[in-house]
Amino acid sequence: MPDTEIRMRKMVQALRENRYRITPQRLAILKVLAESKGHPSVDSIYDQVRSRFPTTSLATIYKNVAVLRDLGQLLELGFSDDCNRYDGNKPYDHPHVVCTVCRKILDPDMSSLADMTQALTRETGFTITRHRLDFFGICPDCQASR
Repeated sequence: MPDTEIRMRKMVQALRENRYRITPQRLAILKVLAESKGHPSVDSIYDQVRSRFPTTSLATIYKNVAVLRDLGQLLELGFSDDCNRYDGNKPYDHPHVVCTVCRKILDPDMSSLADMTQALTRETGFTITRHRLDFFGICPDCQASR
């Protein structure tokens, strides 16, 4: 089963377990999030959903994103100089690489992050409950266009 279908099923299951209705608009939002290779903003989700459901409001997108975030099915990435972006494929803490030119966000594979978390716990005595690790730079596409 493709990853997109697995994510869709998990999100639908979380909604059902919490007694949310599964509407066509809600399924369209889930699909955008599950199929996204990037980290879409609410405006991007809205544009994609509205192409299929023209009467969908921006408020509907915001409400659904908040519900999915609160259910742990969506990771919200807030940036001070940009709108929030959302990760529906990996709704758990993980590192990101962000292009400062085009705002593309990628998920690098960093298996050593668990080691870093354990080292921080040993060094500080903190119980690490969440983390956020972002690297900023210029992506290869933007470098090539300079």
